[in-house]
Order: sequence, then structure tokens, then C-alpha cells
Amino acid sequence: MHKIDIIDSGYIMADGGAMFGAIPKRAWSRKYPSNDRNLCPLVMRCALATSNNRKILIDTGMGNKHPDKVSYYQPYSLTNIEEAIRDRGYASDEITDVVLTHLHFDHCGHATRKDDHGNITPAFKNARYWLSLKQWENFRNPNLLEKDSIFAENIMPVYEAGLLNLINQDIQICQGFGLRLFDGHSAGQLVAYIETENDGTYTFPGDLIPTSAHVPLEWISAYDICALTSVKEKQRFLTVAEKENYTLIYCHDTVHTMSKVKKLNNNFKACF
Repeated sequence: MHKIDIIDSGYIMADGGAMFGAIPKRAWSRKYPSNDRNLCPLVMRCALATSNNRKILIDTGMGNKHPDKVSYYQPYSLTNIEEAIRDRGYASDEITDVVLTHLHFDHCGHATRKDDHGNITPAFKNARYWLSLKQWENFRNPNLLEKDSIFAENIMPVYEAGLLNLINQDIQICQGFGLRLFDGHSAGQLVAYIETENDGTYTFPGDLIPTSAHVPLEWISAYDICALTSVKEKQRFLTVAEKENYTLIYCHDTVHTMSKVKKLNNNFKACF
């Protein structure tokens, strides 16, 4: 069983139309904030799951290696995730596993870091990094919609160090911690399932459901590479999440960190 710590690694701003796709602003603005330029604040949320013998980091935030490449998203209040881990009583070298839900910069940027000599190296040198084979293949041959969000320096040093574990099926990486694959937002995104001692199972659905406002099936981000696939995959995920009473941790929601979900008239809603 695991204990879960939430780490908010910083914030970016994303266009509301991109975040909510075909949903009109008059609808999504009732559920999620934006400024007068139609920009929505998004947290880059990570999670640390710890047990007696494993310390598993889920996503790493964007890091600070390439601010010029992501200036469009106006990053602010960035937190060094290694320092955040130390604040919770652990050293970076103690991290046993790093789960990268997918390779968009805001989820995997601190998988690597610059050392004192300016070389880019794995940030967690004793960890096994978990990534789906589909994500790796997409990195090696990125599609037009995602190529500007994927940077080689975030993953190649991990691969070159022999720390990258590629998976092509749902797995249990240790007792009480599982990974399952979902398409839609990006091919082969990983969703983590974490069993706790007293609070049931927590899930980290990543950009499959980035905020609580995205729980309803038709609320699909324009960043998703295939909207219809996202709908089907969300339904597959949420059906089980509602039945098993999972708690969802939202990776980008600045208002709600987590919630349960409830089925309502063949759809779903977040329950706080």
C-alpha cells in the first residue's frame, strides 16, 4: 500500500478554446477560470507514491531546461521537483521509479536536468523510467499535431543511460501500483492506479481527463489527437472509476486537486 503526496510543479497558461475544443465558452467558463485574454491557468501536477520499498514519481513537470521553447505558454511559479521531493523527506537518489504519462513537455521536462557542466542527464539516476512503447515510437516519428510539444532532451538521456522501460500492455510494476494504457489525447498515454491503506485506490489519469471540468464524455480538449478515441477511452476509464469508487487526481486543475466521479444519465460528473 502507498502513501500519496501531491506536488504542484508550476503553472502555464493555455487558450480556453484549445482546452475545451467544441464546448462553447459560455458553458466551460462556468466550470473553469480564464483571464480577459481567454487564457486558462493550468497547474503542472505530479504525484509521489511511497511504500516501504518503492518511491514512485508520476510525471515531473516541465523543468527549466528550455524556457525559450515554451514561452508561448507563459510558465510561472515553477518549482524544482527535486527540491519538492526533498521537502517531503526524500532525496532524488531514493526515487525508484518515474512514470511518464506521456512525452509532452509539461509532463516530462524534469525527467532530465542540466548538471554542473551543462550536460543533460537523467534527474533520477537510480530510477527506472516507465513509458509506453507507443509514446516512444511517437517520439521517434512525431505526428504533426504533437511534434512541437516533444523535446529530445527530455527523454534521450534517459534512454542512453539504459534507464527506460517501455511497456505495450497494462502492468503492475509493484504490489498496489499499476499502469494501464489509454489512447486519444496521445497514443499510449499511461494512467497510474495507486492503492492506499485507508482511502482506496487513487488514479492519475493525466491528460485523458486533465481537469474536473473534462469529466463529461463530450468535453474533449482540442489538444487531443483524436476526439472520438478520447470519448471511448474516457468512457472505458470512467465506467470502472465510478464502479470501483476511485479517486481521480487531476494533473492540470487549479481549482480542484482530486475528486470521485458519478454516473449521471449515461454520462459522468465530478463529485466533490
